[in-house]
Amino acid sequence: MEWQARALVNAAGPWAASFLRDTVVSAHGEALATRQLRLVKGSHIVVPRLFDHAHAYLFQNPDRRIVFAIPYERDFTLIGTTDVELHGDPGDAVASEAEIAYLCEQVSRYFARPVVPGDVRWSYAGVRPLLDEADGDEASAVTRDYLLETHADGAPLLTVWGGKITTFRKLAEEAAGAIGRLLGDERAAWTASAVLPGGDLSAWTGMPPGTPAEDFERFVKALGHRHAWLPTPLALRLARAYGTRATDWLGEARCLDDLGLEIAPGLHEAELAHLQRDEWAVTADDALWRRSKLGLHLDARQRAGVSDWFAARTGA
Repeated sequence: MEWQARALVNAAGPWAASFLRDTVVSAHGEALATRQLRLVKGSHIVVPRLFDHAHAYLFQNPDRRIVFAIPYERDFTLIGTTDVELHGDPGDAVASEAEIAYLCEQVSRYFARPVVPGDVRWSYAGVRPLLDEADGDEASAVTRDYLLETHADGAPLLTVWGGKITTFRKLAEEAAGAIGRLLGDERAAWTASAVLPGGDLSAWTGMPPGTPAEDFERFVKALGHRHAWLPTPLALRLARAYGTRATDWLGEARCLDDLGLEIAPGLHEAELAHLQRDEWAVTADDALWRRSKLGLHLDARQRAGVSDWFAARTGA
């Protein structure tokens, strides 16, 4: 299969350097991978809820690192993170037994009840693609900043080096500007004041904007009023997950049966179809762990039911 485009954006994260080195062909044979990435794994664990309030904790460890404990998915606490050099394939990164033990040990120094690896309900790891600008630095000390690099010989090419999720909007805005300049079509930035999809609640609250918490509470009430047949916990979950876009797939439904079969508790065919159609979910893991964290609230049999639903429609 061949694709044609006016420009190429290399936003491959931890694979950015290998993509340039192994896949992209330069116009005149020059090296495109001019920088090195330092891959650092950050692992997290999820345990049953450790406290009954909505505030997060930040803990200072003896090794000078910070560990956090955050309320998560109502019934759980999220604990993270680690900084471990990664030398293998980023796609194979998982939270190691040593990292899980480390996180349990560190938070146990502060909580009244110790946290042990047996408490862990789920774990995951991400790989940070950090600009390798200083040899010998501890992984936690390497910059989390990003760099945009352009090549104008041949087809315009923009490579994103580094970066992290907390700067995604600013990074994307600068990247779009860089691509515009390469194509001779630079436009004014607009994302600083833009609302994320489903996040404009003003038409639902019927009141001048308040605090985010106040506006969300009003929206939940309005959603429950418009769809009075929705169980309150389900209405709250849909509001948190989709905002106003929940109505895109709730449509004209007048009862739960109108949402199709209940594939897992509180998860109906209409929602899965939305995730597949509009949020590009291909597998059950996409729906249960990447687009949501519903997997935490389901047992193995219920998760298997979602897998069967996807398999029947996609073969995945």
